[in-house]
Amino acid sequence: MTSNRYAATGHPRRHALAGAFMLIIAPAAAQAGDGTEATPFELGSVTVLGQRSATGEVRSEQVGTVVSREEMQLYSRDNIGDALNLLPGVTMSNNVRNEKTITVRGYDARQVPLFIDGIPVYVPYDGYVDFNRFATADLAAIQVAKGFSSIAYGPNTLGGAINLISRKPRAALEGDASLGVGSGREQRGAANLGSNQGLWYIQTGVSYLADDGMPMSSSYLPTASEDGGLRNNDRRRDSKVSLKLGLTPVAGDEYALSFYRQDGEKGQPPSTEPSVARYWKWPYWDKQSLYFVSSTALGQFERLKVRLYHDRYANEVDTYTDASYTTLKSSGSASVTTGRSIYNDRTNGGSIELQSQRIGANSLQVVAHYKHDEHVETDGQNSTTALFSDTLFSLGIEDNIELADKLKLTLGAARNELRPDTVYSSGNAYSLPGTKGGNDAQAGLFYDPSSGTRIYATVARKTRLPTLKDRYSQRLGTYIENPGLKPEKASNYEIGYQAWPSADAKLEAAFFVSDISDKIQSVANVAGTKSQMQNIGQVRMQGIELSASGKFGTRLELGSNYTYTQLDNVSDPTTKVTDIPQYKATAHALLHAGGGIDTLAFIEYNSARWASNTLQLHGFTTLNLKAIYKASRALSFDLGVNNVTDRSYALADGFPSAGRSWSLNANYQF
Repeated sequence: MTSNRYAATGHPRRHALAGAFMLIIAPAAAQAGDGTEATPFELGSVTVLGQRSATGEVRSEQVGTVVSREEMQLYSRDNIGDALNLLPGVTMSNNVRNEKTITVRGYDARQVPLFIDGIPVYVPYDGYVDFNRFATADLAAIQVAKGFSSIAYGPNTLGGAINLISRKPRAALEGDASLGVGSGREQRGAANLGSNQGLWYIQTGVSYLADDGMPMSSSYLPTASEDGGLRNNDRRRDSKVSLKLGLTPVAGDEYALSFYRQDGEKGQPPSTEPSVARYWKWPYWDKQSLYFVSSTALGQFERLKVRLYHDRYANEVDTYTDASYTTLKSSGSASVTTGRSIYNDRTNGGSIELQSQRIGANSLQVVAHYKHDEHVETDGQNSTTALFSDTLFSLGIEDNIELADKLKLTLGAARNELRPDTVYSSGNAYSLPGTKGGNDAQAGLFYDPSSGTRIYATVARKTRLPTLKDRYSQRLGTYIENPGLKPEKASNYEIGYQAWPSADAKLEAAFFVSDISDKIQSVANVAGTKSQMQNIGQVRMQGIELSASGKFGTRLELGSNYTYTQLDNVSDPTTKVTDIPQYKATAHALLHAGGGIDTLAFIEYNSARWASNTLQLHGFTTLNLKAIYKASRALSFDLGVNNVTDRSYALADGFPSAGRSWSLNANYQF
């Protein structure tokens, strides 16, 4: 029986009132506005409107939001999972591997994939990423498109897209550096250096983060698999190096080559429930990437944009018999008979985008995508136990039409196809399945009654093609494969309002409905005791997002956001949709106290969420405080305390979140 240590308490109507109250008392995150901005790499942004933003500006999409570099630094968000959690509609959780995951309006990371400068970077085998592994130190911004997203992103954007935008230097010499320490013997450091020489530019970045485990809440009740204090087997080491070389031979044309290397190692804390605890370590979680992005004018009206990429993913998980982590455990599965499971994945791909302004009030773009994924498993004795590969094709068109001076219509359509190339698993006889395909179509109407107001309505019909893991994973012998899985389908509807009453204030409201059909989910006892992934799910997700921010005089900035999400399992009402709270709200207050001192208070509230069909985790409220001292325009220090009240709470059953923790940082920029 699963522990109810985090079982829900309280009445859901009170939770709704609490979230609404937070929105009222603190009119999403305001800008700190004092020299912490980084110039975005404009070629890396993806937009759906015909007109482009001003140089050095990242403009949010009609149905999306942006987390700026300034906000990441203000709220001390060192990884993209924590940074995304600032936004309405985004919920953070953990999976069974204790990896940080997110959902966007109920869609998981397979359905809202991750991109860097418009290039897909999700893991080929299962479509997931560990959001803890991606640092924010070298980013200029994060774009999040919800439901209605540009066709230029390519396939599998069932519920939207998350795009990490890198930096681009604007001065002859610029840079920043930071050093920090924190709870759990945490050490962190980062540096970025760039130079723009007009004809060419260079941008580099390095970051490092290490700790020995997060602190548990003092109110946590120890179990046989977790004794409290620092979280058991929670050690991690992450480093990242990035380099971008750019050429701008003529105005408007640009060619950039980027290299990224991420090296990580981590322990995996066992579940606090001893009966289901797993004793795993990841001796490495590494990623290397080479990207090329270009934009070339083809005469007066056309422009050609090219993206080419090569990614290599390598990771190993070692399974041990107990908490001593001395004896490797064999599961009996062909893939992990040695107790070591080693993945080596590769992705090669690219896209070509032709943009045209030739037809009057139309801004037309045609996009073709190619992506080849390869997944290789070995058992630690140089023996290949599995080899799978796929090729993904996509062809799309998007047209942005100015119907009137203040009225715009966006139309888009795409055809996506998945061709299996190689299917091999030791001890199994797989036949090569046929090509699978899906069609996407969308439309959006945008009305701007004034320069500071937008009203919009969108509809998007999207698909997600099944991953290699969806089709072939036997999950240590407990599942049977299903190569014939069809794509998931979703219809996303939204009505929204955006307003900028002044340069220092913003209001947003959105109502959304999403219907998913052919959802891929597990079916038990298909062959004896074995389960199988099948297209049987139908889910409706609907809700409201509200956000407001503004400055009050020269000293005070206030902001908050509120999300209500209702999820209905239409195909099986008795089975709960897990890991998503019905209500989420945040509020913050930033006070410029004078003398170079700023103080920040940030409150986050999540209502109860279902962890399984029988267990509901309680809701929680956390308070973070931070003090910032600006010794000069270039140098600042900050001291922060998260979860000030030392609240014991969990985002997934058996995996409690950090108790009270502190951090101390020094930041320098020039």
